[in-house]
Amino acid sequence: MSGIDTNGKRLFIARHGETIFNLAGRIQGEHVHTPLTRTGFAQADEMGRVLALHLETEEPILDLVASDTDRALQTLSLIAEHVGLDWHQARSDPRLREIDMGEWGGAWYSDLAGKLEIDETERLFVTVAPGGEDYRAIAKRLEHWIADQDFARDAVVISHGMTSRVLRGLLTGMDPHPRFGAPIAEGLPQGSIVQICDGVEEIVHLGGGEGEKA
Repeated sequence: MSGIDTNGKRLFIARHGETIFNLAGRIQGEHVHTPLTRTGFAQADEMGRVLALHLETEEPILDLVASDTDRALQTLSLIAEHVGLDWHQARSDPRLREIDMGEWGGAWYSDLAGKLEIDETERLFVTVAPGGEDYRAIAKRLEHWIADQDFARDAVVISHGMTSRVLRGLLTGMDPHPRFGAPIAEGLPQGSIVQICDGVEEIVHLGGGEGEKA
């Protein structure tokens, strides 16, 4: 597969910083209200600082886009401050939310032992949660999101661990994963930010946080 033509515009893609659910070992899924921890705020602050340095020779003209969850919008607010942009101009979109974990949303991972199978090598859910999504469903809603973009300006896009991996896979034209049926990019630790332009991905910053909890 070939990558998505972004009209020469750069998408700076990151997942949100660490949250209270991440710290506690609970499944967030599409939960809206799971605030950042102090570590999460520090990760968002670092991503903003690094992006500002990356753009320091430019006058940033960036769209600000995020999942409509608190944790994504909190992360975006710190990044926007660093690059000198108005967070109030940000657009939120529920299609950028995390994988829907259905009945297991909010559950402790420890309580799902024997029910939730995880590919420990790739850090991906093998079991589809009751009433939840699989990776094909994530790809489908992200394909709709991509189709709605006009790529008129560079953009910062804040999403979630699983969702951002599928988004990066789609934008870079990866083949569907043989086990999960959707393009899924390699996981990155929290605090990381990548740049994708016309199907080519570059790591702007590799964070020091944890990988996906899956």
